[in-house]
Amino acid sequence: MPRDVSNNNHEWLLRRHFSLAPRQLALAYGVLFLPSFCVAGAFAWFGLWWVPLFSTLELGAVALAMRYYARHTADYEHIALAEGCLLVGQMRAGRLRQTRLDPYSTRIGLPPLRGGGLIRLEARGVAVEVGRFATAAQRRRVARELSQLLPGPRMDFRGPV
Repeated sequence: MPRDVSNNNHEWLLRRHFSLAPRQLALAYGVLFLPSFCVAGAFAWFGLWWVPLFSTLELGAVALAMRYYARHTADYEHIALAEGCLLVGQMRAGRLRQTRLDPYSTRIGLPPLRGGGLIRLEARGVAVEVGRFATAAQRRRVARELSQLLPGPRMDFRGPV
């Protein structure tokens, strides 16, 4: 009986871990904003106008930091190994970048045992680094699994990653 779907597909999803949902982030900003605004208003009432100015600058900096945090909550890296294709998708701040590699000629640059090196995948002059959102142990495990699953000769190299 012929199969319509191959069982030889393997996927890895590496994503960021965040502790605040967007609604919680907005609530946290409100909790910071309200007391600061009240204190700055009281100082302005007594004629100290520079206090609300600095309070506004401070809350603006916090708002920018929270905006950056919120933009990167959906960042991830997706590696899919299917028959004839190694597809690497990287989502950063709402922009998806996909790299298609030939699994028969892909070399894997293993991350060092210590430190924060990334996994380097290289095939026919195209290189991509993955593992930004994984721990060092998870990166080594993914690299080891990829190395075992890739067809053809694999030349694992240890260079600057």
